[in-house]
Amino acid sequence: QVHLMESGGGWVQPGGSLRLSCVVSTSINSLAYVAWYRQAPGKERDLVATLNSSGHTTYADSVVGRFTISRDDAKNTMYLQMNSLQPADTAVYYCNGWLRYVEYWGQGTQVTVSS
Repeated sequence: QVHLMESGGGWVQPGGSLRLSCVVSTSINSLAYVAWYRQAPGKERDLVATLNSSGHTTYADSVVGRFTISRDDAKNTMYLQMNSLQPADTAVYYCNGWLRYVEYWGQGTQVTVSS
């Protein structure tokens, strides 16, 4: 069983920045794939960014140039650096990882962008 725990959410004004963290209970470099998703009220959960074991990243069009996914293997932690935040980025953000064909989720952290 793998546990993921997010932190770093909160309230920020438009144009501000936040960095989300997700601590993984196992060796993060054993995960084939890690990702961040988000779910806004009344909407489906959407993929925000991915990072595979080779270091390749992908991003949703809406966050390209503003968000950066990364990980620190020594800390078994993945991150989502979010810059130039907009009200449309308001959502619950979830970290996600795959190990041996099983998918794991964190509990989510709320990000609210408003003035």
